[in-house]
Amino acid sequence: MRFSLSLTYLFSYNLLQFCGHTWIFANMTARFLSFGEDAQAGTFYFVGVMMGVCQLLSLLELFHIADGFEECRLFPRFMQVMERNVLLFLLISLEEFQSKPIVCVQFYLWNILGLLRYPHELICLSGTPYFKMLWLHQTLSVPVYLLSAVTEGISIVHMLPCWSESEGTDSVQLKVPSSLYIYSPFMLVAWLLLLVLGSSLTLLLLLKERKEILASWNNKLKKD
Repeated sequence: MRFSLSLTYLFSYNLLQFCGHTWIFANMTARFLSFGEDAQAGTFYFVGVMMGVCQLLSLLELFHIADGFEECRLFPRFMQVMERNVLLFLLISLEEFQSKPIVCVQFYLWNILGLLRYPHELICLSGTPYFKMLWLHQTLSVPVYLLSAVTEGISIVHMLPCWSESEGTDSVQLKVPSSLYIYSPFMLVAWLLLLVLGSSLTLLLLLKERKEILASWNNKLKKD
């Protein structure tokens, strides 16, 4: 019974994420074909809410792994989820940055990762996945993630001047035994350093995972 409920829940979750990412991708593509480069400025306005919902829901994936519903490494998923949610928080905080072209590029990369991941998960839950689709998912996800991480880093670098000039965001007060003020751009620089280290380790783990999964499938195909 527990297995049945968990399977139904995981299938519903992945289907919901797939529908959300499909809607975002279709909306962005339709706007780009209709308005050309002018569509980039309104990307966050038109799809930001749906993207925020999808990325907030992705926090559940950490519990899926921790509870044993999914069998994969926790750190790479944790890093990917936190990268996107932190950047979305920064985008919401900086309205003047939301119309930048790099936001459109970032959303496209996140969507490609989602469209590579969630259909694969649905097929795995439904039965045995096709080797070609497994290979496609494992192979394309790595370079797309690398591009996504690089774009996130570039976005944060471009956000630094905007964050420094924004009123009321120059410092953050921490309630410790005595009041401590931290200059907000320093927090962005610290996060950028963590992003570089974390994404580098995530990339190595994803490559290792790809090698292990494809090797396991090759051995299985040879036995059959």
